[in-house]
Amino acid sequence: MKKLVMIGNGMAGIRTIEEILKLAPEKFQITIFGEEPHPNYNRIKLSNILQGDTSFEEIIINPLEWYKENNIQLFTGEAVAKIDPENKRVISEKDREVEYDELIIASGSKSFILPIPGADKQGVTGFRDIKDCEMMIKSAERYKKAVVIGGGLLGLEAARGLLNLGMKVDVVHLMPSLMERQLDQIAASMLKDELEAQGMNFLMEKETVEILGDERVTGLRFKDGSEVEADLVVMAIGIKSNTELAKNSGIEINRGIVVNDWMETSRPNIYAVGECAEHREIVYGLVAPLYEQGKVLANRISGIDSEPYQGSVTGTQLKVAGVDLFSAGEIYEDGTTQSIMAYNDYDRVYKRVLIRNNCIVGIVMYGDTKDSTKLFRMLTKQEDISGMTNVSIFQSECTGEAGSNDIASMPNDELVCGCNGVTKGAIVDAIKAQGLTTLDQVSHCTNAGRSCGRCKPMVANILAHTLGDQFDEKAAQKTSICGCTTLSREELIEEIKTKGLSNVKEVMNVLEWNNEEGCSKCRPAINYYLGMVHMDEYKDDRDSRLVNEKMHANIQKDGTYSVVPRMYGGVTTPQDLIKIAKVAEKYNVPLVKLTGGQRIGLFGIKKEDLPAVWEELDMPSGYAYGKTLRTVKTCVGAQFCRFGTQDSMALGIQLEKKFERLDTPHKVKMGVSGCPRNCSESGIKDIGFVGIDGGWEIYVGGNGGVDLRAGDLLYTVKTEDEVMEMTGAYLQYYRETANYLERTSKWLDRVGLAHVQEVLGNEETRKALNERLEQTLKKYIEPWNEAIQNEEIQEKYYKKQIIKVGE
Repeated sequence: MKKLVMIGNGMAGIRTIEEILKLAPEKFQITIFGEEPHPNYNRIKLSNILQGDTSFEEIIINPLEWYKENNIQLFTGEAVAKIDPENKRVISEKDREVEYDELIIASGSKSFILPIPGADKQGVTGFRDIKDCEMMIKSAERYKKAVVIGGGLLGLEAARGLLNLGMKVDVVHLMPSLMERQLDQIAASMLKDELEAQGMNFLMEKETVEILGDERVTGLRFKDGSEVEADLVVMAIGIKSNTELAKNSGIEINRGIVVNDWMETSRPNIYAVGECAEHREIVYGLVAPLYEQGKVLANRISGIDSEPYQGSVTGTQLKVAGVDLFSAGEIYEDGTTQSIMAYNDYDRVYKRVLIRNNCIVGIVMYGDTKDSTKLFRMLTKQEDISGMTNVSIFQSECTGEAGSNDIASMPNDELVCGCNGVTKGAIVDAIKAQGLTTLDQVSHCTNAGRSCGRCKPMVANILAHTLGDQFDEKAAQKTSICGCTTLSREELIEEIKTKGLSNVKEVMNVLEWNNEEGCSKCRPAINYYLGMVHMDEYKDDRDSRLVNEKMHANIQKDGTYSVVPRMYGGVTTPQDLIKIAKVAEKYNVPLVKLTGGQRIGLFGIKKEDLPAVWEELDMPSGYAYGKTLRTVKTCVGAQFCRFGTQDSMALGIQLEKKFERLDTPHKVKMGVSGCPRNCSESGIKDIGFVGIDGGWEIYVGGNGGVDLRAGDLLYTVKTEDEVMEMTGAYLQYYRETANYLERTSKWLDRVGLAHVQEVLGNEETRKALNERLEQTLKKYIEPWNEAIQNEEIQEKYYKKQIIKVGE
């Protein structure tokens, strides 16, 4: 078996590996080095994370289990420092040496940072990976003024996300119009008007020459002498291929790593693919051509004859800040072209095609892109359109209405999913051959809609047309819990109940999982649903927990971990502070920080030190990593504050002690404020409590993250006993009806506040919910070291917890 090593764990490289596994699953022993401490994720969706539309878990394409299932050795958080072509080996930054027979460089790219004074200041970032997103989200918690340099796609997506985070945003652009490479002046002007209405401010034709400030950025200075204030600067002006490693290894580079039509570099047995590769003097930044490269390379390296890669004609279908856009080919007239244009000012829809010699050579669409696949096919195939040279070339005639695509007349070779190169014919064949009935199944089987998701409505139309009378629209839109099964959450829970299924393996076995080992999405979900259904009799499957929950610590970007002990209501003792200080000193903890949940976090702990750290702390975990109650933030309340009307600390500690360790669909945070001044931010917590004269107000569904949501008033009660009763019933109803990994804010929007009030308003229902909750709470004994395999500490901790439960 040959040794195949890949440098890089991104989208282009992993797609190449997927193709190789299809063609020659037994041919290679595969090793992958990834600089980031994560499995492969969808970078196209980073803007969705920034805008609060999705979570990082949801954009993971290939979870860690996928690597194990395919016998791939993955080193995350470990970059390759040297390639030794003579001895056919790579050496990592941790001095790990791995030999190869074939080597793929898929090192991707990095944000281009302007080489100007001040570019290295704190608060200056690119927009390229999850780390950049996290930096922007954290900055928005403290700062309010952002400047984005770059009026292209990436810059506008970043600006929209920063607006969602509550920041004031200026967009600086060197050119007189936005997205000048994709849009003509009319479309660019329409886009600018829309984005200004959304709250963006544009500084056009401005060249940044300096970033101001001491250690942290305070502003920008432009070439014309003007300045603008800024607490955060995001550079989104392009990418730069990661070529340093190749250059140092004697591999030919230019703008990227130079490759031929088979993706081969200048050194034998070394290939390059993706944004690091330069083919025929072009470096591609869109995912579709990178996947085309991956297919060619997979064939080549697997020894299968195929057509060489000859470059890509790119069509860009985008959604910028809620506006649909499409562009392909030439954008501006040059004297040899004519244009057909349709413009609907009322619906804000604009369409224009450029024609030369009776063939389409360019497309620009704003506001309505339903015709894009048809027009792009005409462009790429150079179809003669002489019989269509009028507005009828636009199928929907620029009405802005949704319309319906004529699936029957669409050719089988028409591209439906541009990101993944999936045609109508491929989708139809898969539906018929595999008996597919849902959109999820089609996406999982064909990859259509797997990247940006923009083609999903078209895929749904093809599914409906192919199934004909057998098509069930409601069933087709059903969302399965993952690609391993067709079952939805409700169906899975019903199967667990009716068939008496009692463990994760049994569920996957009896219900005929496509992947017999499951994946990182379904295993934790099954584990949670089993625990919720069977309550006290279910034995938690630690192997099915998310990785942070297994380790009882949060993995950080450098591969180390953070440990956060529990401090009930933010209240601590001198003894606990001494223990934390001793541990921090003994293990050389790089960062000791007060967290937002009123606790002390130890950051930068090595994995091998976790068991000893927890033993020496001898404190319960704060579950900073768990899908459970994280924190109960409190103010000092009536005991100390002159404004306080209620004892917030006492209630906060009571809540935290009662509900700690309770498994929930997602993390839950609480806040208890002793008066309406709300110092504990109770109005933006999953559950918040505000002390008033004579009682408490209970707020639910709040979220202080990127998707900011104020809590809704659930009830006003008089006593702490009523607080505990209502909170218990609310939590249990959330546990029983929410999807796994669905935050309370999303759940409440879905089921409705009035519905929840109606359910909890029934005394018998409320009593039954609390009884089931109490039954669940009885089973919790913290199995710390079962997860980190230290039996001696585990036994000690079990005994301690058993005593606590007995008390």
